[in-house]
Amino acid sequence: MTLTYDPRLNVAYIRLHAKSAQVKTVRVSDAVNIDLAPDGMVYGIELLNANAQLAQEDAGQFVLQNEATGERTAVKIPLS
Repeated sequence: MTLTYDPRLNVAYIRLHAKSAQVKTVRVSDAVNIDLAPDGMVYGIELLNANAQLAQEDAGQFVLQNEATGERTAVKIPLS
């Protein structure tokens, strides 16, 4: 999984799998698009106006939390 951010376009992309040629983009809202394979597998999530969306929670950090152990790892997202 990869989270990329382009400050010039203010767009973030959470890639869960490498895109295939058959990915269909579904517009969920004005700020979110989801790339789906024909079998329904989610390939990625595109966040438009990303700096506002990513900075709302956890002080602009990407947080990975292990639900079994409670362990949290946080990485500051450079949103500029």
